Order: sequence, then structure tokens, then C-alpha cells
Amino acid sequence: MADTVREIERKYEADDDTQLPDLAGTGRVATVVEQGVEVLDALYYDTADQRLAADGITLRRRTGGKDAGWHLKLPVAPGVRDEVRAPLSDTPPADLTALVRSRVLDQELVPLVRLRTRRTVRLLQDAAGAPLAEVAEDTVRARRAGEAGEAGESGEGSAEARWREIEVELIEDGGGDAELLDEIGRALAAAGARPASSASKLARALAETGLERARPDKGRTKGSGKGAGKGAGKAGRTAGDVVLRYVREQVRVIIELDPAVRRDLPDSVHQMRVATRRLRSAFRSYTKVLDRAVTEPIGIELKWLAAELGVDRDREVLTERLRAGLAELPRTLRLGPVAARLRIWSERRRAGSRGRLLAVLDGPRYLSLLKTLHALLEAPPLRKAATRPAPEVVAQAVLKDYRRLARRMETALDTPAGQARDEALHGARKAAKRTRYAAEAARPALGRPAKKFARWTKRVQQLLGDHQDSVVARGALRELATQAQQAGEGGFTFGLLYGREEARAADRERELPGVWKKVSRRKNRAALRP
Repeated sequence: MADTVREIERKYEADDDTQLPDLAGTGRVATVVEQGVEVLDALYYDTADQRLAADGITLRRRTGGKDAGWHLKLPVAPGVRDEVRAPLSDTPPADLTALVRSRVLDQELVPLVRLRTRRTVRLLQDAAGAPLAEVAEDTVRARRAGEAGEAGESGEGSAEARWREIEVELIEDGGGDAELLDEIGRALAAAGARPASSASKLARALAETGLERARPDKGRTKGSGKGAGKGAGKAGRTAGDVVLRYVREQVRVIIELDPAVRRDLPDSVHQMRVATRRLRSAFRSYTKVLDRAVTEPIGIELKWLAAELGVDRDREVLTERLRAGLAELPRTLRLGPVAARLRIWSERRRAGSRGRLLAVLDGPRYLSLLKTLHALLEAPPLRKAATRPAPEVVAQAVLKDYRRLARRMETALDTPAGQARDEALHGARKAAKRTRYAAEAARPALGRPAKKFARWTKRVQQLLGDHQDSVVARGALRELATQAQQAGEGGFTFGLLYGREEARAADRERELPGVWKKVSRRKNRAALRP
């Protein structure tokens, strides 16, 4: 099993004659302890077209130093990365390659650059001797990997590069913070060091050995630009610009959250599922911009992925709802081992779900979907309307989804209470979500009116969502009560929770007409029209 370390650091370029200042007395630094010299030898891997480097990810095999092994560095925020480690082996470990699958797809990972580093390490401590940060002075030599590269026979520029840099890294779980990094940075600047122009050693090595690849401009679409339609909306935007911006963002979220889902990070499954739903919704709302013949099959696969992601997520949400309801009851009304019964019920439902999700992410169907999404961004299936001014096209799409929502709301509100109404309200919830997502996508073209409309539609969606969650919770409570009775425990408490959920759903139904009235005001829809 791979280990993970949160790396918070800053890098500085230094000339050969730059002297590291005495950092004792800088901020809370009381003492500087020499840690000796390390000789590090690292081979960096990527695809031939450098897909990892394009996203600021590094994968290396390093010998020497106290953390020899395989290291995968995933960006978290500027200056912050998660370093996932695995033991030394001859080939990239499966634990790490799985975490980059959404980027590399089925491309081979090959060695690109070799870095040899002579590192002098100093530990910064506070007055109590607690570690704060580590300062490393590095002299780096970079060469292209492979016989041709090392001989300088391929690519442009020199096949070898040399530089000196200084890294300042906070000790994990130590007492250092961003303020300390700022103070050390000022001391280094006074000594002649400069903030690094490259985000990582690999980025600089690729640039200085002539291996760095030009990145295509993914911010523009066919039919965009100065000639893309007379009066092309805000800042000359076309409908294609606006819709593809939203599509790209959702694809990016899916790809970037893949490793987080595999690592079981908090809320990652939920956010990835939301992105799949937003993307599918965009395909269905903006059929005048994107060719439905291309997007509809992708939408089917996105629906499948959302369902797989939802297996464990739905269980978590439901369990938390039931636990919260149980916690609100006075102890005198919690009869029998109800908490234990709920825990057993939840764990049984979870059994195998984590393994199933990982199998999905490692499977051929998901890989095929990722390839399709990458291809979609490379060659967007734009229709003629994509070149038209964005406001008129996206406003029509939002209003079309609104009319669909209005029909479903009218049906639901006219349906007598009971199962039929529950189903009608659930259908209205789906329509509200689609309308909300369409309005969110339209914001760059329509501005504040779209933002306001999305906010009101979200309120309807939340009311309907809480109502649906109550319907599902009542089904689970019936199941729990039956199990408790069969075990001779009694089902009083679960019956009481059932009644509370029933009352909660009734409250949502009473609120709904008033909220819907605000959303359906004519002026809200009129504001969307360009």
C-alpha cells in the first residue's frame, strides 16, 4: 500500500556564488541543525507526449536519501502537492499508475529525464527543539533519458543542463506555517535567491534539455474569435465558446478527481458524480450547439458512471440522515439496540461497494469513456448555432429547460398525495437540476440574471431533493423495523423516525408552491432574454 505525504514547499533559484544566510532568528527559527549531504538519482517517467507534465504531475524512481523509492506528486494548490510513495521496483508500481490512468489512458509510461542531485540539508527548529521546516541546497544535473537523448542526438537545445536551487519545505505535522515560509523567503531574497521560474525540477529539466513540448491552446474553439459571428455576445463570445467552456470544466473535474476517488478522499466521489451529471445535462440542454448524434452515446456512458459512483455515496447520505434523526431523539425514545442495528445495516450495504468502484475505474468501459471525453475536447462536435452570439442561443436553451420543469411542476402539484405524487415530485427534481445546470453554464453570456435564476432553481431542487431523500429514508426505516422485529428487538424507534420523515416530507410539500411561485415569475425569465 502506497504512503502519502503532504508537501508544502517553496523553490528558489540560486547562482553558484549565492550563499545561504544564517536562518536562526528568522521568525520562530531558533536553531539550524546540519543534516549532512545526500546524493540523489531520479529517473522521471511520463508519456511520450508528456501528459503528466502538462498537468503538473511528476512520477519518478529515485535512489539515495532517506525516502528512496517511487514518488508520484499530485498538485493540490500552488506550492502544495501530495507525494504518494511506493517501494523501489524496476517498473512503475500499479498503485501509482492507477492514480494517473485518467491522464495517460493506455499510453505507455517511459523515462524522459534523469536528474542527479547533490543535496545539503538543514533542519530548522524552534526554541523547544520542535522541527519547523527543512532547507535543501541542491546542485542539479539533468540529462535526457535514453541513449539518443544522452548523446544529444534528438530534440532541440542541450541534452544536459545544470543549475542550483534552494527548497524550503514545511515539516509535516510540524510547527511551521505559511508565515514562516514568507519570512524565510525574504531572507533568501536578501541573499540573492529568486523565486523559481519553474514549478518543479522536472519542468525546468524538460525546458533546459530541449524536451519541453508546446501546449495547444485549449481555451479557444472552432468558430470563436474576431470573425466568429457579428455581435457575438459578451466579449465576442459565441455559443460554442460558452458551452465548451462549461463542458471542458466538467471533463477536467472528472479527470482530476479520478485519483482522489481512488484514494478515497472526502467528498471526492460526490464531486465526481456531480461533474458527470453536469456534463450529461449540458449535452441534453445544448443540442443546438453540440451534435446530439455524438453526445447522446457519451451521455449514456456518463449516466452509467454516475450510477456506479452513486452506489456508495447514496448509502453514505442515507446512513448519515438516519443517524442524525436517531441522535435528535431523546434517549427515552431510543428503545433497543437501534444504533447497532443501523450500523450493521449500513455495513452490509457497503460490503464490496468500494472494491466494485475501483474495479469500475480500472475497467475497459471507463477507460473507453475517458478516451471519448479526451477526443471530444480535441474535436468538439459543434453545430451551426455554435458560431452565433452566445446570449440568444444559451437563453433559448435555459428557457426550454424551464418550460419542461414548469410542466413537471404543474403535474406534481396537481397530483394527489401518495406514491404517484412522490414519483412526480422526483421527476420535477430532475428537471430542476437540469434547468439549474443549464443556467450555470449560461452565466458567462447572461451574467447576473442567469446566476439569480440558477440560485432560485437550486432552491426548488433542494426542496425536492429533501423530499426524495425522505421517501428513500422511509423505505430504509421500514426495512430496519422489519429486521428489528424479526430479531425480537421491536421496531418502535424506527417507526417513530418514519413518522418524523413523513412529517418532514409534508413540510417540504407545503413550502414548494411558494418557492416555485418566486422562480416562475415572468420577470425572472424575461431577464434571461438578451
